Amino acid sequence: MSRFYRYRLPPWCRHWLYVLERATLPIMIYQVFRTIFFPTTLDVFLAGIFIGIYIAFHLKWI
Repeated sequence: MSRFYRYRLPPWCRHWLYVLERATLPIMIYQVFRTIFFPTTLDVFLAGIFIGIYIAFHLKWI
């Protein structure tokens, strides 16, 4: 199987992937602060998901 390559996607999909990549950091920071001040199970779970997505974008896995 071929590896995922973001430039093979249609232009509209690449655009949304770029928007998601840029929006991940502010959402992650907000969620981490929320988890620090109001720790609930859902907040910890969401913070973990956003941190994982950010790392995946940073390491070019997505």
